[in-house]
Amino acid sequence: MTRATVLGTRALNRATLARQLLLDRADVPVLDAVAHLCGLQAQEPQEPFTGLWSRLRAFDPLVLSDLLVRRSLVRTHLMRRTVHLVTADDALAWRARHEAMLRRRVLGTYRRELEGVDLAELAAAGRAVMSDGEPRTMTELARAVAERWPDPGPRPLGEMLIAALVPMAQMPPRGLWRSKAGVRNVPLASWLGRELEPPPPDGSDPVGQVLVRRYLTAFGPAATADLRAWCGVTGLPAAVAAVREELVAFRDDRGRELLDLPDAPRPDPGTPAPVRFLPAFDNVILGYDDRTRIIDDAHRGLSVAAARVVLVDGRVAATWTVTAGTVIVTPLGRLSPADRASVAEEGEALASFLSGHESHRVRINAL
Repeated sequence: MTRATVLGTRALNRATLARQLLLDRADVPVLDAVAHLCGLQAQEPQEPFTGLWSRLRAFDPLVLSDLLVRRSLVRTHLMRRTVHLVTADDALAWRARHEAMLRRRVLGTYRRELEGVDLAELAAAGRAVMSDGEPRTMTELARAVAERWPDPGPRPLGEMLIAALVPMAQMPPRGLWRSKAGVRNVPLASWLGRELEPPPPDGSDPVGQVLVRRYLTAFGPAATADLRAWCGVTGLPAAVAAVREELVAFRDDRGRELLDLPDAPRPDPGTPAPVRFLPAFDNVILGYDDRTRIIDDAHRGLSVAAARVVLVDGRVAATWTVTAGTVIVTPLGRLSPADRASVAEEGEALASFLSGHESHRVRINAL
């Protein structure tokens, strides 16, 4: 048996940056970029704009807004029970495969409150309320069924309905450029004018196989634990086994098996990596169980703390915020003079993008 090639941390880092369009900004349409990335985590509605600005040449945020208005993109609960910005096609194709995970995760938070609630009956009641076509907030929907289920309270009922039982889309202006609109929900199928793709009756898992291929395209090489951490769904080992003959295998420094598509880019580890500013909850970090390819374990908590981060030489090296129009960078360790200059230059470009005019307001804090 041939021993699998070992890919070190730097090799995995460069492969990840290439797949995530962070090694070189891509000249592709916004819709294609979102599809390639398998969506962008978007519970903070303005964050995907920065994520795409860092990945695409000449990114126009109004194009993303237009795609939401035209319903080519949609905001919905999907991977890991978080709100994602995904293509309409992916939302319709993937939602049923994620439903068991969505239910499980809501119950993991509200199992005591929802004990004794018949979820099928609750789902039917929720669909009946939403059948009039009126958009509703989570609280409004929960209150509409609360007479039948008064004990759980509006939050558990609302989250189970909105995030798990009734596939929903968050309507614009939520998620539009520089909009601060609240969440108003409509059934996903009615918003997109198409029904969700049902699970196949023969028990096969074509969507699971698609998820494996699409994940590796955007995140590989990766272990099956990374795949599971990205989407949260179970039952994927069977899907991996079904497509394994299409894949190649490597090992990481820890000895984990890493799977990949044979023709996917795996750049030389010495390839230069530019400074990149990433939004909160970017999937380039959250999309792995082992995140050491891009962030040190000592800073792993930043990935779930809504911190916006700066990549220097491909790794998380600083956090950033915006205050009074100034991009403020806080290094996590010492930056060389050359790195500080590169961070300042990219920060100036980000400040101009966020402000809509020529802005050079960047401050790099001292350690």
